[in-house]
Order: sequence, then structure tokens, then C-alpha cells
Amino acid sequence: MSRAHSFPVRIYYEDTDFSGNVYHAAYLKFFERGRTEFLRDEGIHHSELAAQGLAFAVRSMDIAFDGAAHIDDLLTVTTEIAAVSGARLTLAQAILRDGAVLTRAGVVVVAIRTSGGPARMPAAIRALAAKKGTD
Repeated sequence: MSRAHSFPVRIYYEDTDFSGNVYHAAYLKFFERGRTEFLRDEGIHHSELAAQGLAFAVRSMDIAFDGAAHIDDLLTVTTEIAAVSGARLTLAQAILRDGAVLTRAGVVVVAIRTSGGPARMPAAIRALAAKKGTD
């Protein structure tokens, strides 16, 4: 398996609930940022895809909450390609604190046309998957 992309996330008050733990829906934002920065670091930008009439939509996400994050924690979001096929990109993501996994997610992202309907996964994504040995 390829080396995972890492992206740092600091926990702010707005990310927590009344108990001081990170609110479960905040993890979705962190995963989204990790996916975006993973693609950006590979030279794939959402704005350029949009100019081509393409976008991504999350088709499914399977999340496991193994531990809680708290205010001021510095976390790391990891993102790794698991598979690419046709119009689907499957990613393995995790959120860690000091190397310990707090949350894991399997994410299926599909390519869509901004005008509506499915699209083939962009060539840059297919090439990235082939480069990472996951195609």
C-alpha cells in the first residue's frame, strides 16, 4: 500500500460539544479537508475540475469512532487511495492524535458532471492511482 498523505488539524472550541469532546459531525469536515489537501498536493484542484464541468460527491462513508479528540488537540488526517474504478474513487482515511487512531473512515467518492449525471473519473485521478499502485 502507498504512503498516506498527512494533513494537520487543530481542534477549536467551535469543533466541540457541551462535554468538551469533538462533535461527531466535525470529523466529516476534517476528512473533507484531508481529501482536498491530498488532491491539491497532487496538483488536482477542485476549481480546475469545476471549470471542466466536473465535481466529486461522497457516495458513501463508513466511519468508526475509536476515541475522542478535545479542544486544542493537534490531529493528523491521513488519506490514502484504496481503489479507483470507472467513476469511483475509494479512499482510506484516519484521524490520529500522537500516532493513536481516533477515527477511521472508508470513503467512496464519485465523479459527477456539474450539469448533472455521472462522469468518468478524471484522467489525473486515474494516473495518480496507477502511480500509487492501486489501480
